[in-house]
Amino acid sequence: MNFALGSTIELLGVAMLVAIVARRLRLPYTVGLVVAGIGLAFARIDLGVALTHDVIFDLILPALLFEAAISIRWSELKRDLALVLALATLGVALGAALVAAGLMFLLGWPVGPALAFGALIAATDPIAVIALLRESGVKGRLKLVIESESLLNDGVAALLFSLVVGAFYGAADPPTALAVVAQALLIGGGGVAIGAIGAGLAVILAGRTQDYLVETALTAVAAYGAFLIAERVGASGVLATVTAGLVMGNLGVLADDARPFALSPHGRVFVVAFWQFAAFVANSLVFLLIGLAMAATPTRAFGALAAIVALALAGRAATVYPVAFLFARSRWAISWAERHFLWWSGLRGALALALALSLPLSAPYRDEILVAAFGVVAFSVLVQGLTAKPALRLLKLDRDA
Repeated sequence: MNFALGSTIELLGVAMLVAIVARRLRLPYTVGLVVAGIGLAFARIDLGVALTHDVIFDLILPALLFEAAISIRWSELKRDLALVLALATLGVALGAALVAAGLMFLLGWPVGPALAFGALIAATDPIAVIALLRESGVKGRLKLVIESESLLNDGVAALLFSLVVGAFYGAADPPTALAVVAQALLIGGGGVAIGAIGAGLAVILAGRTQDYLVETALTAVAAYGAFLIAERVGASGVLATVTAGLVMGNLGVLADDARPFALSPHGRVFVVAFWQFAAFVANSLVFLLIGLAMAATPTRAFGALAAIVALALAGRAATVYPVAFLFARSRWAISWAERHFLWWSGLRGALALALALSLPLSAPYRDEILVAAFGVVAFSVLVQGLTAKPALRLLKLDRDA
């Protein structure tokens, strides 16, 4: 992995300057990072770093996923678990199907590439969404639903993408239904099991020490270890790290002193601060790299790209509104204003790009998928991210922020 220390320090220096300027201009930090990355690319300033699948998956995603997961309390999540799971499963399937159908019938894409792009673009990206929520000040139940969905649906989308790639790009013959189910269990169930086991072992070991540095190191081992082991055995690293974060957060970080595996008081404070810093660094790097990569992406067929962005928005609508309708007369109901914001806050980011970059170089329509993914991500970050706060005010949700 060509991610030199010198290049990292240079990127962080740029990110800090952008943070200061963005705060003074009252602009979203993520938008400023992407714009700065584009500016660096057009200025032909080579930092020696490129946005690759390995950089996103092995370095950036585990930190961001784990930091978000350890802050979610199970007691709060289980109240809306039915709604969140429906959005992350049924909603992802509906969104992916609509985007794939639009690509096939409107733009003439083959079924395999259309389904692959539909799957990778169906989920909201936890990196972008969590950053958006923090910058917009969204709190309460709406924040919990959006954040929890973004953590779960990216794992489901990654699972769906793996199944599509295996069916249309891997084997010569179409897989049987039994083979698809077995692969889904390995990818999804294996990821959850590895994350739960890894976090459980880390929590047990942490409970035997009062050294906050050792406790923090064990959380890092759980976050990155679960991700890397799951990816090595063919399971979902995303689901593994999310599961590890939820388990370790609720058993060790968020638990009070009376719990058997709770971290020490100093350890709990330090762990939260450590992962907030790690997520800030990872967030800064990934959005700068996205900006650098966007500037180098050819903007061919602007009309087709605009249609794909519209399809992505329609796919997100297919994710949110039908599922919200199913729960409209239940205790999990959400208002129309919340539905609209849930739709508009469905940003795409590094996860979609990482999945697109993971396609084999010889894969049919790989270039088209990459260009489409960068186009949707650019629209998400620059347009949706920039208008999130006005959308909150327009929907009269800012009083809850």
